[in-house]
Amino acid sequence: MSRVRRDERGQATVLVLGLAMAVLLGALLLGAVAQGIGVKGEQQRAADLAALAGARAMHEAYPRLFEPAVIGGRANRAHLERAEYIALGRRAAVATARRNGARDIALSMPDARTFAPVRIRVMVRDAIDLGAGRARERLKAGARAEAELAPPAGASLAQPGVGEYKGPLAHRQGKPMRPDVAAAFDRMEAAARADGVALVVVSGFRSNAEQAALFVRHPDPKWVAPPGRSLHRLGTELDLGPSSAYGWLARNAERFHFVQRYSWMFVAFGLVTASGRTGGAPPSTNSAVGLRSGRFRPGFAPSGP
Repeated sequence: MSRVRRDERGQATVLVLGLAMAVLLGALLLGAVAQGIGVKGEQQRAADLAALAGARAMHEAYPRLFEPAVIGGRANRAHLERAEYIALGRRAAVATARRNGARDIALSMPDARTFAPVRIRVMVRDAIDLGAGRARERLKAGARAEAELAPPAGASLAQPGVGEYKGPLAHRQGKPMRPDVAAAFDRMEAAARADGVALVVVSGFRSNAEQAALFVRHPDPKWVAPPGRSLHRLGTELDLGPSSAYGWLARNAERFHFVQRYSWMFVAFGLVTASGRTGGAPPSTNSAVGLRSGRFRPGFAPSGP
């Protein structure tokens, strides 16, 4: 009888030890999982804050993209090049991610091919160390966040066709145009008003589809460019009036970086940057000299006055 009791006590001891080991292993496993969840949460927080910081920096710098590079023959300090704008967003995002413990950081801008990107994506890819000593294990992990800044109030986004301007549009007198064109027009319109001249925007940005409909109604390439060839698709062109303002425009438009595009069309003006180029790729029939001087005859227009 005593031998049976000793055997039972031994079996119970083994069972208790087994249960204790199971509880210990479970606790270690739960601790590792909790540790992993905590690190994962920290990574997500770093990614979220980094994306927000990058978007905020871009939002604050956004209007400077549309400032003219040169005013009155001098460099405009308010102007910001596209590369500098993107670099501002990247620096803010990386600095914020690192302040929040991230080390392996990848940044991208899903709309980087546009003139003025408004989205920034942050990936934090630091590995997670679980356990300690020989039981330590490094696992791949990652967190992703994306932030987008809203366009300026009153702006809309162009939905481009082939060769069309792809960025935000501002409106003046109900007509769409690139924001830098709108800013330049505001300065020119204020100067004209001070001289007692009222400027009217007759037309601004036109999509290829709108140009096609216009060309069907007026199929004369001397006055209406075929679809896909009009500079209006670049968002840099304005048709201005009334006819009583043509003299003032001829004397003053170039002060504000607007040039008369065609010698026989007093209404057509376009914004030219400091480099002498329009904001988008010009049609192949336009010469660089023509774009700088503003007056040229594109290949699709017939000869004439």
